[in-house]
Amino acid sequence: MTEHTMTAKEKFKLKQFVKELEGYRGRHTELVTVYVPQGYELNKITEHLFQEQGTATNIKSKSTRDNVITALEKMIQHLKTYPKTPPHGLAAFSGNVAEREGQQDYKVWSIEPPLPMKQRLYRCDKVFVLDVLQDMLDDDIMFGMIVLDKREGNLALLKGKTIIPLVKSGSAVPGKHKTGGQSAARFERLRDGAALEFYKRMAEHAKDEFLGKNEIKGILVGGPGKSKEEFIEKSGLTNELKQKIIAVKDLGYTGDFGLQELLDKCDDVLAKEEVMHEKRLMHQFFEHLSKDTGLAAYGQEEVLRAIKMGAADTVLISEIIDDATVADIEEKAEAMSTKVEIISVETREGVQLKDIGKIAAILRYKIDH
Repeated sequence: MTEHTMTAKEKFKLKQFVKELEGYRGRHTELVTVYVPQGYELNKITEHLFQEQGTATNIKSKSTRDNVITALEKMIQHLKTYPKTPPHGLAAFSGNVAEREGQQDYKVWSIEPPLPMKQRLYRCDKVFVLDVLQDMLDDDIMFGMIVLDKREGNLALLKGKTIIPLVKSGSAVPGKHKTGGQSAARFERLRDGAALEFYKRMAEHAKDEFLGKNEIKGILVGGPGKSKEEFIEKSGLTNELKQKIIAVKDLGYTGDFGLQELLDKCDDVLAKEEVMHEKRLMHQFFEHLSKDTGLAAYGQEEVLRAIKMGAADTVLISEIIDDATVADIEEKAEAMSTKVEIISVETREGVQLKDIGKIAAILRYKIDH
């Protein structure tokens, strides 16, 4: 993890920025992306862009040539508005984003990333290059990974798109061909017993690596054949870890190839997980509220009181709250080790939060009203 951390509001703003730019497509390689790393001189970037303008005059297609040259000119003029490179670097994007061919709608965007940027990049493409910013969004979201069959197993952490290996273990399960003198039934019992011992060992590894770690948002399990289901059902995996399993995928491989295959097959699951994370938090809040457990607070005044007392575990803030209020709450929450989550209004639960005052909290303990 980086030594710098994003506030909930910074993360939300970056997510909205990336989401907007993801929607644009160029007709040719004419959308310009520029990443300026922290500490790098802006005038060197603008000099490079001037050179690229000269190179662009060689593009055969007149419309593409004009679009690239103009996008670069808009970018250069925009960068000149910065007296120097911002502390964390700068990401800038420029291009003709008109919906219809032949029309012109040149736009320029820039953002100082909430985390320090190390990459330097210039790219003309049909899309804006957003991987670096997307990786920042993913950086504080981690998932556990378990890949196994009867022969071997691997545990890893998934941080963004990076797989961090943790445990590699082999089993004592004998091969499928029995030695002479053994009955087929007895041989299969030996194999099943050895497999069960291996699954139990993998469950212990999973407990050591994943149990009680709140930063792990979910667990992905995969493997060839029925081994993965047998592992979940028969290994003695704790209920807490079972409840964190968000995907079980059939794979063709184990080992490092299996981990990568599991990541590839879980893309759809991971994309939905952030929305599900919001929904789970809101469900937890509304459950406390409906059961009158005393562990739910809402409204700005009541939530600020709970934070001040150290009673607030997680504060839930609607995305429509103004920045100044969010910053004030985050400052107070940080002093009390209270988590802050920005909740979108894209879900029914998010709309409900907006309707009850835009701010709520899940409490650590009851407080007197």
